[in-house]
Amino acid sequence: MHKGLFALLIVITTSLMGSSFAIGKIGLNYISPLLLVGIRFTLAGILMGIMVRVFKRNHPSTLREWVQIMIIGLFQTAGVMGFIFISMRTITAGESSILTFTNPLLVVIFGTLFLGTKYHWTQWLGVVVGFVGVFITLGADLDVQQIGTILGFLSAVSWAIATLLMNKWGSTLDVWVITAYQMLTGGLLLLLASALFEKVELVITSSSILIVLWLAIMASIVQFAVWFFLLQKENPGKVSSFLFLAPLFGVLFGWILLDEQLHLSTLIGGAIILVGIYLVNRPQSRNHQ
Repeated sequence: MHKGLFALLIVITTSLMGSSFAIGKIGLNYISPLLLVGIRFTLAGILMGIMVRVFKRNHPSTLREWVQIMIIGLFQTAGVMGFIFISMRTITAGESSILTFTNPLLVVIFGTLFLGTKYHWTQWLGVVVGFVGVFITLGADLDVQQIGTILGFLSAVSWAIATLLMNKWGSTLDVWVITAYQMLTGGLLLLLASALFEKVELVITSSSILIVLWLAIMASIVQFAVWFFLLQKENPGKVSSFLFLAPLFGVLFGWILLDEQLHLSTLIGGAIILVGIYLVNRPQSRNHQ
């Protein structure tokens, strides 16, 4: 893939990820957490499902392929978003974000252990440096005694598993079809979790409708489609390393939309994140999978 196109798609997908934190936080004033993400991904899955049918995209031809898509939805949508929002009942959004975005380090570890992927030592250094940058950027003080800390880390584990599964299974499936049905699967599971585990709150206004539409279309359909496309075309460890940009965009959108203050730690952490990204992607001998 051309470097310019790769950079543009990375900025699009990570900025949309970042926007969902601030816009989602606003949405929590109207809708309870699991219900909000359940509506978001169910609506996104339905809209995307209609699109792939209208444009006659290639659908899975076997039950095994359908199961694979549903498993991806279990981890990528239901697992990641469920753990994030449940964790924020006992820890802050910043702490949950730090734990979630340890995903790139976990992708490298899991890829090495379970798929035999070989990464250069500078890539290992890069993801570690990137994680340190995220920690500094968000300036959180994690309390390992909080159950939310464990749940936040599980969101990263779930995301890493989904990333590797997508890389393993996605090459034979249409990226738009995968995006549609994995979101629908995850959304329905989140709605079920909302009905079982939380006190449902729903306030319908023009603002809450616009928030849901943004989260469903831009921050879900567009973001996931670009993300999965990149995973198909590039090494999953390399692509996932750029997730470190998402919390930077999250801070920026928080500043713009929520009047959150920008701290010196944000600038220092951002510089360290860029160093980590450079180390992961610097010219080197080709990896073998």
